[in-house]
Amino acid sequence: MEFKGRAADLDQLARQLRLVVDGAGATRGRSVIMMGRRRVGKSRLVQEFCDRSAVPYVVFQATRARNPVAERADFTAALAHSALPGAELVAGLQAADWNQALRSLALAVPDDAPSIAVIDEVPWLVERDSEFEGALQTVWDRHLSAKPVLLVLVGSDMSVMEALQSHGRPFFGRATKMTVRPLHLADVQAATGLDAAEAMDALLITGGFPEIVQSWRPGTPRTEFLSDAVSNPLSPLLVAGELSLLGEFPESSHSRAVLEAVGSGERTFSTIAAQAGGAGALPSGTLSPLLNTLLAKRVLAVDLPLSTKPDSKNKRYRIADPYLRFWLAFLRRGIPLIERGRGDLALERIERSWTTWRGRAIEPVVRESLLRLLPNDPWPETEAVGGWWNRQNNPEIDLIGADREPVAGAVHFIGSVKWLESQPFGRREYDALVRDALAVPGTGPDTPLVAVSRSGVTEGLPLAAHWGPEDLADAWR
Repeated sequence: MEFKGRAADLDQLARQLRLVVDGAGATRGRSVIMMGRRRVGKSRLVQEFCDRSAVPYVVFQATRARNPVAERADFTAALAHSALPGAELVAGLQAADWNQALRSLALAVPDDAPSIAVIDEVPWLVERDSEFEGALQTVWDRHLSAKPVLLVLVGSDMSVMEALQSHGRPFFGRATKMTVRPLHLADVQAATGLDAAEAMDALLITGGFPEIVQSWRPGTPRTEFLSDAVSNPLSPLLVAGELSLLGEFPESSHSRAVLEAVGSGERTFSTIAAQAGGAGALPSGTLSPLLNTLLAKRVLAVDLPLSTKPDSKNKRYRIADPYLRFWLAFLRRGIPLIERGRGDLALERIERSWTTWRGRAIEPVVRESLLRLLPNDPWPETEAVGGWWNRQNNPEIDLIGADREPVAGAVHFIGSVKWLESQPFGRREYDALVRDALAVPGTGPDTPLVAVSRSGVTEGLPLAAHWGPEDLADAWR
């Protein structure tokens, strides 16, 4: 299948390889820690990079829960069967520990020409063998860093990959960090051949996950894509969510229950505790570490109201990536229907709630897009875009532009998001925004008002700015 998108990611890796080729780094070798959510396309990306690099390389894929002895044997076998110039030197070697296995890598890579070595799913190696990190540091410092090699360490467990380079850990300070994210809005639009507004719908459904985006035939309307997907129990749209969750969270775990609670629409600590606890609310001592772990793994995100007044306890939780948010909201409960041939009922459920669900799900995408457009001439100091709400969620402001977060020094604008196919942002929405604006700490009668609308704005409204789908898509080009 043709590789599409990821131009910025490929360029980032190419720059690291160029430093190796030119010998321009502090050490002859370079190392990169590449992380990203499961199924986001890291392995495919790094394979494409290696294929395009025109230098010899080896890619080793670890296996979860595998015996370390068997894992090291596979590692040395991968070296022996690679295109690395010293591959024949390590053929038949048996490594008693990871120090010896990684020294075999140092033996296989050339001294006088660039090469690439990829170790995929590093967290599984760390999990099974506590000596891996120390061995990696030792062999890197003594052997690999002196050779023209680009070492790429890949992993899906974000918390483990972050910890690899944290202070006090063996490999600290030895690698550049790279985060692979899902395909962005402009890439999704290019792949699906849809207009900007429809591409944003596609982004909310697919989350930019490459395998799902590639299953969307160019030009296919949303309802047709969903109808096809729910008629096939093996469609990527259905399967990827369960595979992604099972890779990290067993179905019976408290973490899974918390994710399902947030995915069903619960946003506050107390409502998540009540929903995830089943018969009784989860105790705070149980829920707090679960939420912290899910945040560390980047599965959950947390938002705070943005204004000039601190409000650190008024948190709102959400599923971090749009696809998993869509899957938990609609497809998790729909899979039994789909498996017995009643995908039509699952589709009806989606359509009944689609407009309401999309209205909230689009807000993080809008804010992230505006952050790519700002600062600009009207707001040269706006570097934070968030929302604001009080404890009662009345009022709840969609957009706050400010100089910084989590506590603003100055609020530069407030705004509203209206995301309906046939109704523009009109006088009623404007009057509501004027009424609610004064509740936000740091605003006044002269605070500029802005709008984001799928269907434009009514003429004559005194808005400081307004953005539509094309503007938001342009932010990613």
